[in-house]
Amino acid sequence: MLYSILVSVDVLIAAALIGLILIQQGKGAGMGAAFGAGASGTVFGARGSGSFLTRMTSILALLFFVNSISLAYLASHRTEVKSVIQSIPMVQENDNPEIAPDIPGVINLPEGATAEDMLDIIKQEIANQAESDVPAVEPETSP
Repeated sequence: MLYSILVSVDVLIAAALIGLILIQQGKGAGMGAAFGAGASGTVFGARGSGSFLTRMTSILALLFFVNSISLAYLASHRTEVKSVIQSIPMVQENDNPEIAPDIPGVINLPEGATAEDMLDIIKQEIANQAESDVPAVEPETSP
């Protein structure tokens, strides 16, 4: 939760930094004010907007740096599951494939058997289930 909030704050600070840097004027832009361009009547004064924007850029850069360090620390010390796949409990596989589980309709087929061998085993298992009291699972047929 905290990690997601810090990532969002980091993106907002980065966007604000980009905007502040883009609206700042270059070093040569102040020459017009020196020759009476009327910049002294602005809200920040003749030099005020430059120092204000520079100060805000420095503050946002510092916040961005501290936030990025915090994100790096949190990312390296996360203990929660990082993947949806890892959060699913794994099904325990049968250690001995020759022992059939107590689930009706499950047929264990040997590895490396041919298709004909598998069909014979399946047919035999279906016949055995028909004779026993366990009902056979019949495949659904589409109409």
